Amino acid sequence: MIIYQNSKASFIEDVLTNNIDGIINDFFKSNIGYTTTKSEMNAWKNSLQYMDRVLNHADIPDDAGIVIEYQIPQTSKRIDFIITGEGDQNESYAVLVELKQWSEASISAKDGIVSTFLGKNNREVSHPSYQAWSYAALLEGFNEAVYTKNIQLKPCAYLHNYTPDNVIDNPFYSDYIAKAPLFLKPDALKLRSFIKSFIRYGDRKKVMLLIDGGRIRPSKSLADSLSSMLKGNDEFIMIDDQKVVFETAKQLAQRSSENKKHVLIVEGGPGTGKSVVAINLLVSLTKLGLLSQYVSKNSAPRIVYEAKLKGAFKKSEISNFFSGSGSFTSTAENIFDALIVDEAHRLNAKSGMFANLGENQIKEIIHSSKFSIFFIDENQKVALQDIGEIDEIQKWASYYNAAVTRLELNSQFRCNGSDGYLAWLDHILQIRETANTTLDKSEYEFKVFDDPEELRTAIFEKNKISNKARLVAGYCWPWKSKKDPNALDIEFEDFGFGMKWNLATDGMTWIIQPESVHEIGCIHTCQGLELDYVGVILGKDFLVRNGKIITNAAMRASDDKTVRGFKRLMKEDSEKAAAITASIIKNTYRTLMTRGMKGCYIYSVDPETRHYFERLLRH
Repeated sequence: MIIYQNSKASFIEDVLTNNIDGIINDFFKSNIGYTTTKSEMNAWKNSLQYMDRVLNHADIPDDAGIVIEYQIPQTSKRIDFIITGEGDQNESYAVLVELKQWSEASISAKDGIVSTFLGKNNREVSHPSYQAWSYAALLEGFNEAVYTKNIQLKPCAYLHNYTPDNVIDNPFYSDYIAKAPLFLKPDALKLRSFIKSFIRYGDRKKVMLLIDGGRIRPSKSLADSLSSMLKGNDEFIMIDDQKVVFETAKQLAQRSSENKKHVLIVEGGPGTGKSVVAINLLVSLTKLGLLSQYVSKNSAPRIVYEAKLKGAFKKSEISNFFSGSGSFTSTAENIFDALIVDEAHRLNAKSGMFANLGENQIKEIIHSSKFSIFFIDENQKVALQDIGEIDEIQKWASYYNAAVTRLELNSQFRCNGSDGYLAWLDHILQIRETANTTLDKSEYEFKVFDDPEELRTAIFEKNKISNKARLVAGYCWPWKSKKDPNALDIEFEDFGFGMKWNLATDGMTWIIQPESVHEIGCIHTCQGLELDYVGVILGKDFLVRNGKIITNAAMRASDDKTVRGFKRLMKEDSEKAAAITASIIKNTYRTLMTRGMKGCYIYSVDPETRHYFERLLRH
């Protein structure tokens, strides 16, 4: 979507009238439907005066194209400034300029991230060069006009108020600055030369209109690179009924159309390979030229899979294949060929930080795509807000007249291939009665520790093997270290034990960062992912009295969002609230205790609860 478009000569004239901000705001209102803030208008006016000085030279043709605030299709991202035209060999160019009014920043330890003062606070944001490059990569990878008509995109960033300080231009960011050159306060002439080196003649081919009208489809080269990243990766090899689900999904995706939607519901417990099929399907459908995305509510699986596919902790265009479940609140109908929803039991009704956007995530996903596949395990719902149920999916599929297919994944790959362990765990957590009242210790290693320090030592030893052992806990301890880096979050002074929740600097890659074994994860950073060995600390939200499990949501930390609203629910219907929160707490510990493929070690803060597990292990 184009907000403002004109020739270079007309743009300079608009700036000369001293009303460029008003003109853009009028364009904004007519094309988007609403005006923007006064601060953004002032930013336009200021930055565009600098761009006027850069462009006001005879070597840059008057009939070069100027586009301001171009919204990239299917995203909320906007490119600040674009100059279009032709080069010496009649090739088409679009120079993308990310404009910033920053005057200072600080280096972050995270790849491609800086900290700067925005919106009355210091915030971590993408480095301007990374931002410009990523927007270009998005267009190059997904805009059919760009990659079929050989339109050359040249990204850069211009910080016209920023004096060089070896921070924003630090070698730490050199990879991205090489991809999208960075121009600072003294660099106006250098920016002009950069533009001149590409834009030699005017925009006779209407480059920007070609881009804006281009279909959104993944390029073959991007699909091939994604496919090659998957080859030889043992973590994504499919076997048995995984292959059946995969081939069925692929067939349904190819059959689906705007007039005949298909919805596939795939049920499977922990470790049945739901995520393996999902990632393989993403690659296969992309290779077929179908616009597809992997969708999950929890960002941890998305970020870890991106890292595994890339093979390094670098941001890349691979990120464009992954999306959060709240990204479809205003998406046009059938814009995607396929949406692959992992951990569908975690879907919510409302979206957004304040749960104030959209109507229903399941409805919005089916609305947005010709084919939708939902991988689901209703026993892994771990929050009051989770609405992901088979009946709910079928209801919205019927609303859109979508044909529904249901399949199951039964083959067990997590927990050492032990279906018996999962059934035993369901039984002892009193989720459902099973015949598995005892555990075959030759199939799976389960230990109960009376000392958290011994538990930690055991996990540390297992982690030395392949960096696949971690400690996790129920969310019963407040995250004090988030504000005070010196604070310990989970402490047992009698045992000399103290650790922090996983660091914010690791983000959702906590589970694969080598040093993170010294931190404790929670349900938010490990659901949908797996380890070899997991150590689980049970809090006071889960106790056993006289052989009966007693759950108490009030024992969760105040900043745990998964049970937010339970007090209100208790007032409305205490019996219903108790049943729902009991299910959430049991499911949470079930999920934590099934992260380990080879073994699970536990410690409970409560002696009677420890004795309950020890007694059941002896039988």
